[in-house]
Amino acid sequence: MAARSELLLKNGRIIDPVNGIDEQGHLLLAKGKIAGLFLKGKKAPPPSQNRREIELAGKWIFPGFIDMHVHLREPGEEYKETIDSGTKAAAAGGFTAVACMPNTEPVNDSETVTSYILEKAREAKARVYPVGSISKGSHGEKLADYGEMKKAGVVGLSDDGRPVTNSQLMRRALEYSSNFELLIISHSEEISLSQNGVMNEGYVSTKLGLRGIPKAAEEIMIYRDLSLAEYTGNPIHIAHISTKESVSLIRRAKERGCLVTAETAPHYFTLTEEAIDQYNTLAKMNPPLRTEDDVAAIQQGLKDGTIDVIATDHAPHSVLEKEQEFDIAANGIIGLETAVPLTLSLVRGNIISAQRMAGLLSSNPARILGVQGGSLQIGRVADVTVVDPEREFVFSADEVVSKSKNSPFLGRKLLGKAVLTVLEGKITFKDL
Repeated sequence: MAARSELLLKNGRIIDPVNGIDEQGHLLLAKGKIAGLFLKGKKAPPPSQNRREIELAGKWIFPGFIDMHVHLREPGEEYKETIDSGTKAAAAGGFTAVACMPNTEPVNDSETVTSYILEKAREAKARVYPVGSISKGSHGEKLADYGEMKKAGVVGLSDDGRPVTNSQLMRRALEYSSNFELLIISHSEEISLSQNGVMNEGYVSTKLGLRGIPKAAEEIMIYRDLSLAEYTGNPIHIAHISTKESVSLIRRAKERGCLVTAETAPHYFTLTEEAIDQYNTLAKMNPPLRTEDDVAAIQQGLKDGTIDVIATDHAPHSVLEKEQEFDIAANGIIGLETAVPLTLSLVRGNIISAQRMAGLLSSNPARILGVQGGSLQIGRVADVTVVDPEREFVFSADEVVSKSKNSPFLGRKLLGKAVLTVLEGKITFKDL
């Protein structure tokens, strides 16, 4: 029997911030595109033998979510994650596309590595957008060949995992990248302040006897990067912001007309440094978890538009790296499969709207990276995420799709879940 070429999603709450839609209705997908929107009580199209229909009463239908900051670990560390396992986790979390950071082994600083990633992603469960490195080998000494990587398919540039400490090199990167319309994504960290630190500097680090990382380590470098972006007149994207002052710096820069966008991760608006109590290495990350005041400021930044994107910074590590003394355990947590329920907690708390959630997870990443998706407009690519806001589940290690299980949310009861993920009209994940 031939596969049905049409898919009708019936009776869901359709949310599309680009077109200002937030209504009950039906969504028709055909030939990999959005083929029809039936809103305001309009009847669904008549049945067709060539169509599959899925009832979605009580579910929310979004443009496919795009995570613009993940680590897929391939090539080089496939024991932690692969492009295959990482995109399966993405689909299970409701993501139709991911942008993978270049700190692989070898670093993605060339056409060769970019092409390898894209070839491995041909049959992936989510679209993969490689991000190339700003500097050769991410060593911060010489610029990588942006033209070569752009031709191969990178969508942005970052030395994520390491800051570009040389200000002149960062200036040149901003200027050079503009020739290829590639966005610079900054890992903002002043190494001379943060080195040897393992958690936020403050009362909790003192109580636990752990070396601290001051908030200024992030804020000083954000100030520098904003200054360079304004001086050169080129756009910059600030990754994984975690402090109150970082939010203020970006807010003021936007008010001045600086071409800056910013992201945070769900753990920064959900957890505080208290999660590290009992030396929990699953809550160790960089930048580190901060204080209640910082969490409140991040939430406000998401609410008022200062922060443009929620990205997971999905960073898989095996037990080899995590089950160690806190000082030497690796930084990072997985996040693809928990982003939806954690973001929904902001909607339930009236901090953001469902439309704002769609913007943070879909339309804004698409716009900032200049990639397809982000809207349910007729004719657009049929990338769709369906969420059940009332689905309760326990995030257990046994059910984690990612190859690694390093999450501080393990064992937690979470509310809200992606239940259907559709990539170019094809179902990549279904839990209905």
